[in-house]
Amino acid sequence: MSILIQPDELMAAAGRVVLLDVRWRLGGPPGRDDYLAGHLPGAVFVGLDTELAAHGEPKDGRHPLPPVEALQAAARRWGISDGDAVVAYDDSGCLAAARAWWLLRWAGLDDVRLLDGGLGAWVEAGGPLETGDVVPEPGGVTLDGGHLPTIDIDGAAAHPGVLLDARAAERYAGEVEPIDPKAGHVPGAVSAPTTDNLRGGRFLPADELSRRFEAVGVRAGVEVAAYCGSGVTAAHEVAALAIAGFEAALYPGSWSQWSNHDDRPVATGTTP
Repeated sequence: MSILIQPDELMAAAGRVVLLDVRWRLGGPPGRDDYLAGHLPGAVFVGLDTELAAHGEPKDGRHPLPPVEALQAAARRWGISDGDAVVAYDDSGCLAAARAWWLLRWAGLDDVRLLDGGLGAWVEAGGPLETGDVVPEPGGVTLDGGHLPTIDIDGAAAHPGVLLDARAAERYAGEVEPIDPKAGHVPGAVSAPTTDNLRGGRFLPADELSRRFEAVGVRAGVEVAAYCGSGVTAAHEVAALAIAGFEAALYPGSWSQWSNHDDRPVATGTTP
């Protein structure tokens, strides 16, 4: 199944497509006001903090995976039924929408794609917008977890292959840390900022993504996993790896979990 859909492909799509608006910013206000001001026709707003994550102790991380039952209830509120095609988008290069893509794929939906370029690309292609809220008829989708690979904190500590850190390079190096209790990275992890997967708000072509990841050690037959601050933009890294032809596991707890465990070592600097 393709990871991406282009605006013209979405405009020409036949059959039922459920559209999810997942606008969100780390530390910023919820994206609901932006959604109400203008969104793809029929799109349902998805709250990343409230619907795409659970809430627990700091040692669980900022955005733990939600229980499957809660995700299923949310997906039904969004109007998703078994067999539906789903397209998620945002206004930030799919950095937030990829969390919805990953979660729904992890929970067993096959036909889930990201709108490449998001809201901006849609408007640039002449796509219409509508304002106000959309409350769809509830769906009846059935979800279960485990369809995409994950690792936990111990798996990150003993990862046998390539562990990618998808945060900004300065956070990886420990030069700044705006939100988590410690600065640095998981020892052995390689810096591969998520933003480098994009050009002009769209994913790089598959061959360029492949060269990018091969440059940091990703190869066929080598286990790959990705983490970020809290498991959100790392889902974007997993999507980019998939476009490039590599399967990767997600570490959902990510740095927000690792840095809240005093017994876990921290590395700094620009090398693993």
